Order: sequence, then C-alpha cells, then structure tokens
Amino acid sequence: MTATDVINHIRLDEKGVAWIDNTRIKVIEVAMDWLANRSSAEEMHLQYPHLSVAQIHAALAFYHDHKQEFDKAIAESLERVEKLAAESADSPGRRKLRAMGLIP
Repeated sequence: MTATDVINHIRLDEKGVAWIDNTRIKVIEVAMDWLANRSSAEEMHLQYPHLSVAQIHAALAFYHDHKQEFDKAIAESLERVEKLAAESADSPGRRKLRAMGLIP
C-alpha cells in the first residue's frame, strides 16, 4: 500500500499500516470484526461509538480495495497466534496449574 492509495478518513503510518484518522484503530481491526460478524457499518458503529459511520465505511472500503494484502496479513497473524498457543500448551506454568487442578 502506498500513500497514494489512501482515501478519506484513512492514513498510512511510516510502516505502511492503515489507520483510521485521528484514532488508535487500525483498518485491519475493523476488517477482522467485519469478517467475523458481517455486521453493517451502522451495527459496527454500536461497537465502535467513537468512530463515525463514514469512518467505518472508509475502513471497509480500504479493506476491500486491498483485500488480498489484508487477508494475507490476517492469515499470517492467525498462524502466529496458533503457533504461540501450541508452544505454550505445555509450558511449566501450565503444568503447575494443571497439577494444582486449576486448569484441565
């Protein structure tokens, strides 16, 4: 993504990460919420009352304009989470909690 790809309400930081203007919300966060729930922008506004409906529409439009890049980043993120979860499944701390009967 380049700065010329940016639309109203969206800005790119120096690393090329897309953010909703004047917020701490990344476009990818709104996209992941939409992918999980398929909520309308108006419904998402109830979850993100600090965002305008226009900002949500802009984030979703930016996601769809760069869908391949975002979907790849989301898949990579989920792979990292799954890997970390698998690595920590038998950590010393979890073994201790299991021995105490606090977790299965």
